Amino acid sequence: QVQLVESGGRLVQAGGSLRLSCAASGFLFSRYVMKWYRQAPGKERELVATIGDAGDSTDYADSVKGRFTISRDNVKNTVYLQMNSLKPEDTAVYYCNAQRFGVSLYWGRGTQVTVSS
Repeated sequence: QVQLVESGGRLVQAGGSLRLSCAASGFLFSRYVMKWYRQAPGKERELVATIGDAGDSTDYADSVKGRFTISRDNVKNTVYLQMNSLKPEDTAVYYCNAQRFGVSLYWGRGTQVTVSS
C-alpha cells in the first residue's frame, strides 16, 4: 500500500524555523521525483520545491528561494523541507507529492504550518 505521511508542521513565530518530513512507503522511492506543495486558505495549491530522484537537482518557487531547502534520504525513503526565516504568508497546509515521468502519482494528506506575526 502506497503511503506518503507528512509530519513536522506546527505553530511557529515569524522568523522561526521548521523541518517537515515526508515518509514514503509502498513504492520505489528512489525512482521518483519528489515535490512539496502548499495550499493556503482560499488559494490554489502551489508548488514550493522539487528534488530529483537522486537528490542532485533541486528547484524552488521564487517566494521561498533562499529560505527553504528540500532534501531526501533514499535509504530512509524520506523527503524533507527545511524552512527558515518563516513569514506569516508561509502559513498553509504542506503536501508532499511523488512524480514519475512528469506524472503526479501519489499525495500525502498534508501537515499544517502556521506562522504567527
